[in-house]
This record gives sequence, structure tokens and C-alpha cells, in this order.
Amino acid sequence: MTQQEFQQIAHTIPLQPGIYKYFDADDTLLYVGKAKELRKRVSSYFSKTFTTYKTHELVQRIQRIEFTIVDSEQDAFLLENALIKEYQPRFNINLKDDKTYPYIVIKKEPFPRIFLTRKKINDGSEYLGPFTSSGKVRELISFIRQYIPLRTCKLNLGDAQIRRGKYKVCLEYHLGNCKGPCEGLQDAASYDEGLQQVRNILKGNLGSVIQHFKKQMQEHATNLEFEKAESVRKKIEHLENYQSKSVIVSKHLSSLDVFAILKDGDTAYVSYLMVQNGTIVQTHTVPLETKLEETEEEVLSFAISRMRTDFNSLSKEVIVPFEIEYPDPTLVFTIPKGGDKKKLLELALKNVNYFQEELRRKKVLHLEGRTDMEKKKVLYELQDYLHLQETPVHIECFDNSNFQGSYPVSAMVCFRDGMPSKKDYRHYHVKTVKGINDFATMKEVVYRRYQRLLTEEMPLPQLVIIDGGKGQLGAAMESIHALNLHGRLTIVGLAKNEEEIFFPGDSASIKLPWDSNSLKLVRRIRDEVHRFGITFHRNQRSKGTFKNELEQIDGIGKQTVIVLLKEFKSVKNIRNADKKDLVHLIGSKRTDALLAFFEEKEEKE
Repeated sequence: MTQQEFQQIAHTIPLQPGIYKYFDADDTLLYVGKAKELRKRVSSYFSKTFTTYKTHELVQRIQRIEFTIVDSEQDAFLLENALIKEYQPRFNINLKDDKTYPYIVIKKEPFPRIFLTRKKINDGSEYLGPFTSSGKVRELISFIRQYIPLRTCKLNLGDAQIRRGKYKVCLEYHLGNCKGPCEGLQDAASYDEGLQQVRNILKGNLGSVIQHFKKQMQEHATNLEFEKAESVRKKIEHLENYQSKSVIVSKHLSSLDVFAILKDGDTAYVSYLMVQNGTIVQTHTVPLETKLEETEEEVLSFAISRMRTDFNSLSKEVIVPFEIEYPDPTLVFTIPKGGDKKKLLELALKNVNYFQEELRRKKVLHLEGRTDMEKKKVLYELQDYLHLQETPVHIECFDNSNFQGSYPVSAMVCFRDGMPSKKDYRHYHVKTVKGINDFATMKEVVYRRYQRLLTEEMPLPQLVIIDGGKGQLGAAMESIHALNLHGRLTIVGLAKNEEEIFFPGDSASIKLPWDSNSLKLVRRIRDEVHRFGITFHRNQRSKGTFKNELEQIDGIGKQTVIVLLKEFKSVKNIRNADKKDLVHLIGSKRTDALLAFFEEKEEKE
């Protein structure tokens, strides 16, 4: 739909709050959005210039628009989330979490059983959860059964069957794990009391469970039932130990939800902590794939709605790292400055950082320990996807780094047979470039690298990866042409964050399959050149700052600077050092020159 075509229908768009749906020529749902005022929001897609090609691509595909008017912004928000969850349109945020979570079900039947299930059936049973780990659920059920006797059999314990004496107690009764409701040895009221304690444990409210058992212990002691009282006392002791091992934040906190977010390119990671009665009872972190120009605030708002719904949260307070628009007046959003709530937010942030790092580690391919055939299979796959004439057994990758235009450096890593060849890694001090100029920097280092290989008659790589966009790739190609290497190796650009591969002169990119080993190998090569380059750059910045400041002092030479650097590590430490230590290290004359320099500098400051 062109802007002119849209203008013809713009006046028909409602002014009320609601949701809008975009469809393509095949009537496939592309996108669902919400708006306080539908006409204003939809018109913005056809009147502004977008900074990402994805948004531009969405607008180009729109052929039909549908609207649903609702009463309030909150209703629009809820409807939008429900439709995204149901239809998962291509251009909406995608919560990449397709797990089915386990529940603990209290079955609707006489003397209800409790057990784990992943299927939530509308049969009148009570479902507690969901939980993020089936292993934890089984551990929790086992823990409950140690202290609260509940039946595990599938018998129909209706009143008529029990009165007729149809059943006899089993081994579980004799082991003390069941109180024998099948023979009428436990009534429904007593059994329901145990179920209530189960609910309290699952909600993290162990205090009320402990109080229940203390009351029970006191009753046994009053009735001179000391063996039973001792048995209950042990249960209390075990529960208190379990409570001390639980993640208790504060007994003064009530129920609340905590969210932290980390955005990395087109992927965002959101961590969720559910706190009940001052105890963390649930933790979960999910990745979300952003499709358009969504801000951190928009992504976090979407994630909060989905995760609170999925985990049936009833908390009225939500801890967040920054202000967000969330159209639910019943919720209180808090940005903590200190105290227990701040610690919770920091804990959520630790979780989200750890999750991202673990996911990144799993997304890269390590071929150490693999057979030669397995290594070749990955390289053949990469050759096939990139249509290379030769198998890329020798791959090199370049990356630039600078700090506010100072200390420009470049790094090159080399992979042979899919594994890092560290003896072939190279660092480059940029010699011909002033200020920030990534294109000129890339041109220089690529030229220097392959001129050296040609001079020394060393073999060329089959594949060269330039970590950057089309501009840096074009600059690298200038050096390739200058050295008459065109056609003797393949050189490609790897777009930042997008993980798209560009060939020189091509407008379209290649995206390797997201789950392919070839993409994981490319990621590993990219991460390795980042690591190698950043480490070198930090060292150069540290040394550069030191030398720039100290080598301008008369009487202080390069060797003296090295001695000072090894001993004190930084200029700040030298300024604060004791004069005796300086004299002992570099002599009195150099120390006097050094201290005079610092005094003069302090006067200027």
C-alpha cells in the first residue's frame, strides 16, 4: 500500500482506542498493534521515514488493514497481547519460549490427589503454578509428602464405597505416608486441612505451615502423646531448615514481581522473579526477538504482560529498572533506589546477564575434540551456503576498535579447519589514519595483511570476513583490488548484530539458517576477533594514557615509564605514591621532576 493509497482511506480510520491488524496480498496477518488513537498511530507508518529496513519492508507489504475499537487503552493492550500470542504475526515481537510448563494439580475428586501435569484441563481441578522446572516440581512434591500425608492411589473414595468397606489400607498407610481415608480412618475435613498446608508451601508461606504443626505438637503434648509430639517436632525442624535454605529476601516484603531487561541488537532478554511472602518462589528468563523499532520500554511492557499471564501472577506491585507505559491502573510500578527491592532488581539483572552469556556460549561452535570428518562437514556446509569455489579450511576475520578517535587498532584472527590458529593471530597499530575512520582503517590493515602474505609467498585464506557493514567491506575491497587479489579469495561483510552476510556489490544479504553449525562457527569467529581486539585495545589505551602524560616530562624516558607502569599500574597511583618509594624506584632527580610536573598540573586544574 502506497502513501497515496493510504491517504484515500485515512479519513475512515477510527479516532478511538483499539487495535489494528495489517495483512499482505495473501491475506496473511503481518502485524498487530495497539493505539490510544487508531488514526494517528496507523497514519504514522505511512508518513515518517524509518531507520530500519524491516519497518520499511512491513509497510511495503501492507495490502489491507483491520481495526477493532475497544473502550480503553488497557483493553487495547490486553487484546493486542492475546492476538500476538494466538497468531504470532511475523513482524511482532516474538517471545522465543515455546515450553509447556508443569503444574501441580489438586484433582477434583473425593480426598484429592496432588501430582505433576503439563496439561491444564477445564475439569474443575485446582492448578498451582506453572513452574519453570519439572525436576523442581517433583522435588517439591516429594518434600510435601514427607510432612503432609496424602493419598497417592487412584481409588474412587466416594462415601458409599467407604461405608461398604470396599477398600483396605495399603503399605503407604503402614509407612505413615497416608492416614487411610479409604477405610474411613481420616475424614474429609482433616484431609482438606492438609491440602491447605500444601497451598501455603507452594506459595512460599512456610510460616503458617510451621505454626500449624506447632499447634498440632502442643495438642499431642497436652494429651500426653509424646511420640506423636516428637514426630511433629522433627517436621517443624526440617521445615525451618528448608525455609532457611530458600531464597528469602525480607519477611517485611509482601508479594511482588521483579523484571530486568538486557537488549542486544534484535534480541532482548527479560528476567522475571516472582516474590511471595518475602520469598522468591519463581525465577525465569526468556529471549524475545524484536522485529521493528521497538524500544526497551515497549519490549519490557510486552514481556511483563505475557509472563504475568503465563505464571498467573496476582501481585499488585512490579519492580522495574526504568519507567514504562503500562495501561493497568491497578498495578504499582516501582523503580527502587535502595533496600531489599533494589537488591531484588540487581539479582534479576545478574540472572539476565548470566542467561545471555550462557545462550551465547551455546550459540557458538567449538570443534575441539571433534573428528576430522565432523570438522569438514561444518566447512562443507558453510561452503554450500556461501557458494564458495573452495572449502574454507583457512578463514580470517578483521575487526576495528578505537576510543573517541584515539588509539585506533585492528585485530585479525585466523581459523584453520574450523579451529582457532592463535599463532596466526595479528594485532595492527593503525599508522595512516587520524581520528575516527573505520573505512580507512579497514583498508589499511587488509592491505598490510595480504601484502605481507604475498611478499612472503604464504598461502591465502579461502574466506575473509570483515566484521562490519557494506562501507567497511567496500574499503577492504579497495585493498584487494590494489593487490590484484580479486578472484583469488572470497571476502564478505558480516553486518553488526544482524548476523547477515554481504558479498561485494550485492544489495541482498545471505542469512545462514539460525540453527546451522555454519552460523555457529561464524559467530565463534566473530566473538573471537572481538575478544582479541578488545583485549589489545584496552592494553593500548592504558599504556597510551600513561605514556602521553609521563613522557612529556623532562628527564623521564621510555624505560622509566615502563618501570613506573609495572610498579604502580596507573598515573593516579603514581601521584598518590610516597616520595620515598619513588626515589627508591627511579632516583631522586627523576622523582623531583615527576612531583614538579604533578604540582604544576594541579595548579592548572
